[in-house]
Amino acid sequence: MFTKQKNNNKQMKSLKPFLVSAVLGLLSISMYSCKTKKIVAKPAPVEKVAEKPVEEKKPDPAPVQEEKPAAPEKPNFNFNNVQFEFNSDVLKTASFSILDQAAAEMKKDTSINFVLNGNSSAEGTVEHNMSLSVDRANAVKSYLVNAGISASRLSIKGFGATRPLTSNDTEAGRQLNRRVEVKVVQ
Repeated sequence: MFTKQKNNNKQMKSLKPFLVSAVLGLLSISMYSCKTKKIVAKPAPVEKVAEKPVEEKKPDPAPVQEEKPAAPEKPNFNFNNVQFEFNSDVLKTASFSILDQAAAEMKKDTSINFVLNGNSSAEGTVEHNMSLSVDRANAVKSYLVNAGISASRLSIKGFGATRPLTSNDTEAGRQLNRRVEVKVVQ
């Protein structure tokens, strides 16, 4: 057993100088090939010719008109309804752009307050639908507050299934009824 180790050590010792020189040779070749070769060429001197500067004819300046500050853009409070999935108070990804636009419009006039009317489809018990509609309105309120709207400007009402937009007889109708409406407080 010890003889095999001695033989292996001898072989390693004899290979060591060869491996070191091979590695150094390859390293120097690779370093040489990585150098960028720059060609230095001097451009031919450019003769300077003295030319007369050309004068541009400038038109008469237009009469200065006083710029009136633009009237602040009137906010548009016609918001789309925020839709929800069945039995859920989690905002749909598609609702984010609607709520971002609503928040931007709400920031234009900070004196106006809003009511968030939560609604649900007719599936489920009356108590569950009422609770779900309030939870949906709260989800919209949380999003708007995180977008910079003061919570004091937003009130919540839950209507359950008492104010459907369309009939609850079809799935398409029920989807439209699962919503939160953003309305201006009159």
